[in-house]
Amino acid sequence: MFRKVLIANRGEIAVRLIRGLRELDIASVAVYSDADRSSLAVRMADEAVHLGPAPSSESYLRVDKIIDAALRHGAEAIHPGYGFLSENSEFAEAVTEAGLTFIGPPAEAIKKMGSKTAARQIAIAAGAPVVPGTEAAIRTIDQARATAHALGYPVLIKAAAGGGGKGMRRVDREEDLESAIRDASSEAARSFHNDEVYLEKLVVEPRHIEIQVLGDHRGHMIHLGERECSIQRRHQKVIEECPSPLMSIDPGLRDRMGAAALKVALAAGYANAGTIEFLVDRDRNFYFLEMNTRLQVEHPVTELVTATDLVSWQLKIAAGEQLTIQQADVRWTGSAIECRVYAEDPENNFLPFPGKITYLAEPSGPGIRVDSGVYQGWNVPFDYDPLLAKLIAWAPDRAAAISRLKRALSEYKVGGIRTNLAFFGDILRDEVFIRGELSTAFLDDFFTRRKSRESASEPRPQGAVIQELEAVAAIVAALTKPKPTAPAVNPTSKWKWQ
Repeated sequence: MFRKVLIANRGEIAVRLIRGLRELDIASVAVYSDADRSSLAVRMADEAVHLGPAPSSESYLRVDKIIDAALRHGAEAIHPGYGFLSENSEFAEAVTEAGLTFIGPPAEAIKKMGSKTAARQIAIAAGAPVVPGTEAAIRTIDQARATAHALGYPVLIKAAAGGGGKGMRRVDREEDLESAIRDASSEAARSFHNDEVYLEKLVVEPRHIEIQVLGDHRGHMIHLGERECSIQRRHQKVIEECPSPLMSIDPGLRDRMGAAALKVALAAGYANAGTIEFLVDRDRNFYFLEMNTRLQVEHPVTELVTATDLVSWQLKIAAGEQLTIQQADVRWTGSAIECRVYAEDPENNFLPFPGKITYLAEPSGPGIRVDSGVYQGWNVPFDYDPLLAKLIAWAPDRAAAISRLKRALSEYKVGGIRTNLAFFGDILRDEVFIRGELSTAFLDDFFTRRKSRESASEPRPQGAVIQELEAVAAIVAALTKPKPTAPAVNPTSKWKWQ
């Protein structure tokens, strides 16, 4: 096993990884930008290395600085977390060439699955169902028109090297096709330095369900079931859960999707933790969408339901250990639901809301997990994604998990900035959500239902009003109490500031 690992990331995932390393008695090296000098991850790590100014291009995306920091501080491996360089095959190759271990899949697997068109071809060859569309990038507008006509409108234009909704456009009419391709290609070039796009038939109001896979370097691969990720805003997941409510309707669906996911992962030569994403239509037909060649933000719901520590297994597999879990050993117990807690203003189009956290009270109790990257007194920077924490509730069944999560939300207090906590409370009280009738159109329909209620002057749910009053009270209390101190530095920390 490794003696020391560098974490090439920040925020809550860096904190999660530090804790995972500590449980295996592995020393941690954090990296930070100017904006993160006093971050929780930096304070918790055994060592901390300054990378540069706040912009990611000058800090967290600097491959040379990250590898140099790992070598100078005696790290044997690098964990990329998610985002930033986590799905960059050139980074994985550079780590390996430097004599270090990349805690993730082989660079070649990242490269294969990083291209959406190449990934589609692998899935087709492996026998997995895919959404009808092109198997290569669109080269001419005439080709695009012919393809779209054959598929039938609406169609979806997607960036070949993309993700997160960037370089994606829905097209309902032929007369809009050319301009949509031009816009998508331009956005793809800005976001991914690759302007290639391809076409898919648009699956209307599907569920977005992903399968967690885990494999070692000896070809042993298992799946840990599904996560329901249909509640999305601008193609970004908001609430995730395991198991999917759909599995209670069609119990055999998990086995079928799991088998398809394993075929794709094995065909790609995959190892370590990864996720195969699918769309599921109203008739419960599922289609391969893409593969995320890294740990997912929503991994905690799988960990809680399957009692499997994914970070621990990532480290063990990267160190050359054999996966000892057999597919028959995997059990799914209870239900877990995760909310992504952001510093944002839900009443103002979810605009980011950076600033100082003047008060912080995180919930606890049976079945509650908070993967947090902040503390009271921390200034949330405007330079990065404003994810503060992930709130996860586990219970013996979905109804109990919803109730437990509602209780935890009522206890979660953040002062000085705005968050989406009350917004989650509204969703959990929504009858459509409670019934588990989910799709990627859920939030659009939810906002329509909420607007209709407000237009009818329906009284707001008591819980939401109470939450707002409690939040105001928390802010007032924070303003009248002595200035808080930051968390104590890890007493064993070497604090090698650079």
